[in-house]
Amino acid sequence: MDMSRQEWMEEKLDQVREILKELHRGADFEELKERFREVLRGVSPWEIPLVEQELVAQGVSPLEIAALCDLHVALFRESLMDSRLEGIEPGHPLDTFLRENEEILKDSEKLMLYAGSLSKVEGDGRKEVFDQLRRLASELRGIRRHFVRLQFLLFPYIERRGLTAVPRVLWTKQDQVMAKIRKLNQLLAEGRLEDPEYLSELRSVSDELSRALVDMVFRENRILYPTVRILLSEGEWSAIRLEEPEVGYYKVEPGEGWVPRDPVYPHQVESGITEEQVARMPEEMKAMTSLMEARDDHVLVRSGDLELRNGYISLKELDALLRTLPFEITFVDADDRLRYYNYRPGLIFYRSRTVLGRKVELCHPPGSVHIVKRIVEEFKSGKRDVAEFWIDMGGRKVHIRYFPVRGEDGEYLGTVEVVQDITKLREIEGEKRLLDEA
Repeated sequence: MDMSRQEWMEEKLDQVREILKELHRGADFEELKERFREVLRGVSPWEIPLVEQELVAQGVSPLEIAALCDLHVALFRESLMDSRLEGIEPGHPLDTFLRENEEILKDSEKLMLYAGSLSKVEGDGRKEVFDQLRRLASELRGIRRHFVRLQFLLFPYIERRGLTAVPRVLWTKQDQVMAKIRKLNQLLAEGRLEDPEYLSELRSVSDELSRALVDMVFRENRILYPTVRILLSEGEWSAIRLEEPEVGYYKVEPGEGWVPRDPVYPHQVESGITEEQVARMPEEMKAMTSLMEARDDHVLVRSGDLELRNGYISLKELDALLRTLPFEITFVDADDRLRYYNYRPGLIFYRSRTVLGRKVELCHPPGSVHIVKRIVEEFKSGKRDVAEFWIDMGGRKVHIRYFPVRGEDGEYLGTVEVVQDITKLREIEGEKRLLDEA
């Protein structure tokens, strides 16, 4: 007699319970992974949450079941991995992106597990699961670091080659994911644990976010990453690796093994996309190549440009830029001589070319000279990194800050004074995301 679906599911549940016991006993992960693979044979990834919810209904703690996420994701990862991503060394940016996606998959499963369990547990158990859900939702905000590295470090390289539609689509979906994360955190802040409608809404919002996260991982692992591995050179990956620590990572750190070489930035890339590269791309990306724009041939560095640490600019542009800033700056050099200001009519503290070269203490009222000297001395000694004041002046609230200007080696080069009228800024509330009509 054939086994009914219910009997089949009960057998699966018994096997999962046994694996949970083995996990608690510290059994070998790889051995359990193979056993779990057999348990899940015939179970789709979308049915696994149903198995987990049934375990909760039978009295197994959701926090215990969460331990299965590592096993599940280890198996799910195999179905999400493209053969073109094999052999990536630890420390390579792609390896880091992929390991972050494993963490995102684990968290997406836990999200559904915790939110779906709230209505099935009572008392302290519900509070414990809710606290875990709230902690997880807060952590999910950190996915933004993963997205920012894609948006600002990786996307420019494929845009340079004319593939601009792909980043636009992905960026839009990433913004939608972050909006869902914000919505979930706002909902969790209400904490109405005894309200069935609230618990139902929590589950719905969490499930929607979980599916969106899995969809993003799929798009990245199966489409984006195989494509960029084909397109980008080691120099381009090196530039990404050198820049990414400032952005940060989601629950992982780069491994050791792969070593960055001479970095190549997007504006230095001169190659386009070859027919041979297109032939090796995932099918979904091949279809997108029909929307390719012409390769971006813009030459960034012009004759006469100044090379600054973070870019290139002409003297004309630099002067105009500094004079356009909505605050005034005054620079005093290491010899305590006033060397530059960006004052223009309408700003707060009057400056004129007659003060250029003047000693800084002579630029201030005698009554405040001792304060100026102390600030400069403490900047030079390294004792202080900022001095801050605010005053009322003619109905305006004026914010004044001083910062030491230091070279790459920490050498003191001077002091910059930054003055800003913050009267209207103090009145700002809420958000403004749209441009006013002209």
